[in-house]
Amino acid sequence: MGDERSRRFDDALSSLVDNLIPGLEDEDDARADERHDDAVDLARNIIEEHRSSSVVSDVQHAADLIKKRLLRGNGSPEKAVQFSNLYSRLLSQPVLSKKWEILFLLLRLADSNPGAAQDHATEGKRSAEQKLNGAQDGQFGSSSEADEQTYRDAFAPSGLPNLQPESARSKPFAVSASAAERRAKSRKPDRSLANEDDDEPTAKVNLPGPSEDELLRDIPFTLQGLSTNNLKFTSQNTLELPSTLSLPITSLLHTLAEPSLLYRSLSEFVESKDEGLIGQSLRSAVSNELRSYLGLISSLETHIRQALATKNEPGAQQSDGRVGVTLKRCVLWTREATMGLRIMSIMSEEAGAKKGGQLVSMIHGFSTSHGDPFVGAFAERMLSHVTRPFYDMLRQWIYDGELADPYNEFFVIEQASSVLVEDPRRAPATSVWEEKYRLDESMIPSIITEDFARKVFLIGKSLNFIRYSCGDSAWVEAYSKDASRELKYGDTATLETSIDQAYKTTMARLTSLMDSKFQLFEHLNALKRYLLLGQGDFIALLMESLASNLDRPAGSQYRHTLTAQLEHAIRGSNAQFDPPDILRRLDARLTEMEKGDTGWDVFTLEYKVDAPVDVIITPWANRQYLKIFNLLWRIKRVEFALSSTWRRCMTGARGVLATVDAKMKKDWKAARCSIAEMIHFVNQLQYYFLFEVIEASWSSLNTTMSKPDATLDDLISAHTKYLKSITLKGLLGSMRTTSSGHKEDVFTVQLHEILKTMLAYKEAVDGLYSFSVAEFTRKQFEGRPGQSKYGITSTEKDDDDICSPFPNNTTKKSAANGLGSQDTDSPFPLTSNPLTHLASDEETLLPALRQRLSTLSADFKTRINNLLGDLAVQPDVDMKFLAVVMNFNDVYQPRKRRRHHPGVVGTERKTPAAQVQQGGGGGGGDATTVRKEGGGDGASTTSKGKEKERGK
Repeated sequence: MGDERSRRFDDALSSLVDNLIPGLEDEDDARADERHDDAVDLARNIIEEHRSSSVVSDVQHAADLIKKRLLRGNGSPEKAVQFSNLYSRLLSQPVLSKKWEILFLLLRLADSNPGAAQDHATEGKRSAEQKLNGAQDGQFGSSSEADEQTYRDAFAPSGLPNLQPESARSKPFAVSASAAERRAKSRKPDRSLANEDDDEPTAKVNLPGPSEDELLRDIPFTLQGLSTNNLKFTSQNTLELPSTLSLPITSLLHTLAEPSLLYRSLSEFVESKDEGLIGQSLRSAVSNELRSYLGLISSLETHIRQALATKNEPGAQQSDGRVGVTLKRCVLWTREATMGLRIMSIMSEEAGAKKGGQLVSMIHGFSTSHGDPFVGAFAERMLSHVTRPFYDMLRQWIYDGELADPYNEFFVIEQASSVLVEDPRRAPATSVWEEKYRLDESMIPSIITEDFARKVFLIGKSLNFIRYSCGDSAWVEAYSKDASRELKYGDTATLETSIDQAYKTTMARLTSLMDSKFQLFEHLNALKRYLLLGQGDFIALLMESLASNLDRPAGSQYRHTLTAQLEHAIRGSNAQFDPPDILRRLDARLTEMEKGDTGWDVFTLEYKVDAPVDVIITPWANRQYLKIFNLLWRIKRVEFALSSTWRRCMTGARGVLATVDAKMKKDWKAARCSIAEMIHFVNQLQYYFLFEVIEASWSSLNTTMSKPDATLDDLISAHTKYLKSITLKGLLGSMRTTSSGHKEDVFTVQLHEILKTMLAYKEAVDGLYSFSVAEFTRKQFEGRPGQSKYGITSTEKDDDDICSPFPNNTTKKSAANGLGSQDTDSPFPLTSNPLTHLASDEETLLPALRQRLSTLSADFKTRINNLLGDLAVQPDVDMKFLAVVMNFNDVYQPRKRRRHHPGVVGTERKTPAAQVQQGGGGGGGDATTVRKEGGGDGASTTSKGKEKERGK
């Protein structure tokens, strides 16, 4: 193929010479053939000379020259943009292989003068004839002129010169002086079209000192950080240059000194120790880049040696401009390497105070916040190597639930075991879930988002919890084998898919275990039914069973008695159909007691949970359940007592009370109205707690827990929100600071005072009932014939016992003395009448009862007004609705409590009832002292007693 092309080239060239050079008339054939051969040889030499251009073929450089020319010659950049589009199309054409030659020809044509085309053609023809004649005469140009032109070509600003092929340099052909001049003129436009921003070529100056060849020999060693005879490193960061060098050479050496010094500092950084996997990975990545840098230096050294050896060959002494390796070219060859060394030097300086995710974020910052594409690509290449330990730790965390982080470089931190057992009040499972692992936001690398990191943290923590707390390590191992895959930087799609799949699988498994194996939802339902009084028949039977026992002082209460009554309530209600595992967790216990407490003050129910359910039902949650139960239990107690008194009054109205109706009609009417008012208040309060607060919060809890993507943290937060909603809306969460600096629940204190007032009023009504019975008995005595003043006969006594309203054969003497009956319907039997020490005559006893009932009723209404006034200003809608329900007919006048009358325990303002207790009201006496001596139920409203808030 090559021979055919050469033959075709010779034929075309011979035909061209025959057409251009006419034959001579008197010339013989031998002379004509010789002249033809000489002309063909001359044409071939000319073509060979121009075929190897003295300028490096740089397509991008030629395109830049044309674009700059278009921008200078036109006011708008439209032509430059059009050229860019055409240039892009030219590069995409695989058929055209001489792209640089095409652009260079167009550039030369654009700089030529169209009007002088004929002159150039004429001159070219004349020069060709001169060459032909010179060749025929054997005249050749001077070799010194050719060498001088070659030297100028080496430093031409239009581009770096090419080395001529060996065959071209070995040909003994020289052009004439006129041809050399003409070629010099033709190169002037090339220099004018060169980049105007290029520096002027450095001329050789024969100054004393090392030559450029000697410096070139030392450059490879200097770039490796090694000292030479001419370039010495005086310290780690200092390179000493000879003082006799010219300024241009010094400037080039300054540029080459930068990679040398950077290499020395980076070598020291690589050899340093680092206690961290990611830090060691960074040093390994820097070491790999330094090896690539040394490979570049090795290639540069090879070119320098070849160039210097070629220069020292015989016949090439004066052609140093054709060598092709200079200091300036060394600068160009090491430019990108210097940039890489500079970036790694900055990374090494900033890596001193960083580790783990911080180190990854620092390197990633070069990729995202730097505008240079080279810097971004270099940082991405570094990250692919540096992040390998990070992705290994990430893979073990999301697939095995194990934290393989010996140097604390991951964004998940494992707490020390000593920290987990310092607080004995915390449940073990709660500590494992909430405190064993912690998310360190400062270690989250910028290659992932914070939400992504939290999802990863939750996946690993859930797997660890399933393995160790739930005892399901077999599932974790099987899941790890099936789902585990390699993670690496740059594969974002695979990483996101892996994390999403692991998140869904892990959360579904954990939720399934809590529901099926550990029966979380059954435990929550049991807490609602037993501690939040949702099981009505059980609570009613329990209260009836414990009523007589809890009336006694707290010191006489026994655990086994309470447990037996609890078992009785379970067997007698629908609670008996609950699973045995639920019932065995329910227990009755006594809280801490103080002097003067009764069984009602210290009794409570307890529901015990085991791990891992205690992650959700935490000790804090148990305290909240106890707090809510104590309040609901007190309300239920008052409602039960008022209902018992109401039944007594209604049954007595058809018997005993009918005989004294004329004398005490107004008293009983007022008493029944007040009791009905109190029962309405208690019923509305219970309805609000059980339906508006507990049931609404329970519905929200079920909605959150039934979500398919609910996590364990979602369950914990939903249960916490559930309890906080109950305590806040249940009048248990409004705190305020008293004058003594103690914090208390505003509404809880008010409710307890209202409940105590209602119990005191119930006792007063029982006293009025006892007085009515005594009055009924007296009238029976007075209406019988033969009645002596000392009593009646035994037969009459038996008849009176049959008609008497007092059960258990209560004597008329006790009724006459004002002692109430032991009514089995009431959970609060009157062990002593609060009016025992009052005057026994009718004129004194009845006014005292009326005064006490009146003051307690007024005190009740005052406290209700204060409560409704505080509820009306609450931001919660349900609490405002409670105030509306209680005062639907505007019978109360709500008002805000004044600051100087706080109305709390210890600073209670003097209500009418308090004034009666302090001696006012005409012989009322100290009713508080009487109740305490008689072993009452602690419903006193005195300011001397100290209210104890249970369950706080």
